Amino acid sequence: MDVATISANGQIALPVDVRRRLGLGPGDKVIFVEYERGDTLVVRPSAAALIEAQRAFARVAKQAGFSSPEDVDAYAAGVRAERRRRSA
Repeated sequence: MDVATISANGQIALPVDVRRRLGLGPGDKVIFVEYERGDTLVVRPSAAALIEAQRAFARVAKQAGFSSPEDVDAYAAGVRAERRRRSA
């Protein structure tokens, strides 16, 4: 586990192992992603965009009544089958 310390003026120095794993260098930006359960994740902006897209898809799936990935797969299979029927 890597630990960072917050300075008196609120700055954080990311440990070198973390910077290497994330491929970060001077001038790069990081985003702090907060989860409902209270956890926070430090990610690169491109990863943050993917996480936000996953959250949006999860909200839409929940609103549509999907409760598992298999529900989504079954729905997609049904849509594909319907399109094949229409185009035949």
